[in-house]
Amino acid sequence: MKSSADPIIYHAAAWLLTALACAAPLHAAERKPNFIFVIADDHRWDAMGAVQKEHGEKARYPWFETPNMDRLAAGGVRFRNAFITHSICSPGRAGFLTGQYTHVNGVMDNGTPFPENSVTHATLLRDAGYQTAYFGKWHMGDQRGPRPGFQHSASFINQGIYQDCPFEINGVMTPTKGWVDDVSTDLTIDWLKQNSAKPFSLVLGFKSPHNKRGGANLPDRLRNLYEGKTTRRTPNCEIAAIYHKPLTEEDKGKERGLSANSVHLDYLRHIKGIDDNIGRLLDALDELKIAEDTVIVYSSDNGYYLGERGLGDKRALYEEGLRIPFIVRYPRLFPKGKLVDDMVINQDLAPTFLDLAGLPAHPGMHGRSFKDLALGKKPSDWRTSFLAYYKKELGDTPNCHGIRTDDAKLIVYPLNPEWVEVYDLKNDPYELRNLPADGPLATRLRAELEKQMKAVNFHW
Repeated sequence: MKSSADPIIYHAAAWLLTALACAAPLHAAERKPNFIFVIADDHRWDAMGAVQKEHGEKARYPWFETPNMDRLAAGGVRFRNAFITHSICSPGRAGFLTGQYTHVNGVMDNGTPFPENSVTHATLLRDAGYQTAYFGKWHMGDQRGPRPGFQHSASFINQGIYQDCPFEINGVMTPTKGWVDDVSTDLTIDWLKQNSAKPFSLVLGFKSPHNKRGGANLPDRLRNLYEGKTTRRTPNCEIAAIYHKPLTEEDKGKERGLSANSVHLDYLRHIKGIDDNIGRLLDALDELKIAEDTVIVYSSDNGYYLGERGLGDKRALYEEGLRIPFIVRYPRLFPKGKLVDDMVINQDLAPTFLDLAGLPAHPGMHGRSFKDLALGKKPSDWRTSFLAYYKKELGDTPNCHGIRTDDAKLIVYPLNPEWVEVYDLKNDPYELRNLPADGPLATRLRAELEKQMKAVNFHW
């Protein structure tokens, strides 16, 4: 397996000359769009008010509300089938930055620093004249120093801490006071007030809802929120992952670990904290009168399990680990309140930002621009499947890779060939019935898996 970036990433200068030559000139009266990417840590796709309303009687937490995420979606486009291709923190983040699969960009686990010579949406926009800045959670191993590709950075080391977290601001460790996600938002808004006159591209990384257990990780305003509320179990909370022992009847009846209601409530409290800060950020864009010209995207570095198949964390390739929230607002161009059900992946962010800035995608990127999808002009060759994988790191989730189509999934485990999972997602969204590994659906999915692996030169 390749463990470092392809040689093409070293030719950014040559690419830039071509890009600038090919880019359509902007009308003198137009300004280039600004870009804000807001990324949470471990936010699963359905932990959002708008999604819970859509789920109706099947909602896990029907009382949960996120007015500012809903506000963002009402003013833009919500992609209801968005996915991460490597469901773990650092690899997910690296895919958003580079537009590449992690076996190519080199970040296959949480301990690998992000390669400083990587070509990212930030480096390419910076070289095209944008101001670039990074705030909040970076989480690429214990990487220190200015964040690669960003001219300004105010971030913390690895996971940081929730209260009074030291920030490294342009390489200088600086004490802060308060809840870390509030501080990250404060720093972002302060920077915007000083730098919004020129086109910019910034990333705001929230620590929430990672490691959400315990009220001490929350600000006072959130610690007792939702007291007395309960969350519902889903059918797949009654079965085990294929690599675990089957759950006993006693196991199924227990409220423990990540299936416990108290854990769910703390998780949702953290997401409500994110929602509060999204509201502050949207208000700041309005006050600065730059909302119309600013592309803002909200998503997460991976999904999260809340007791489904007896799991917590992420890593595995079941739906709860792969699916992520994904909202895009760009008032000058994109329609309001639009829902898109075509599949997008985290590698699509970088080429989309470049496309909206009038630059072509870098030739090393595996993703593609979703601009036309957002505009309601679906390309005839838009993806109907994608490759996903996980390389064993912590915990007991083994190496696995698979294919996810718009209606089915195949998961294989290279070190345990007897474990094969085949699901008809159209008729079995909770992945309860594992279909025959030699059946017609499995045969079709294996062919598609080989095709997608070959397309990105993936192998174990």
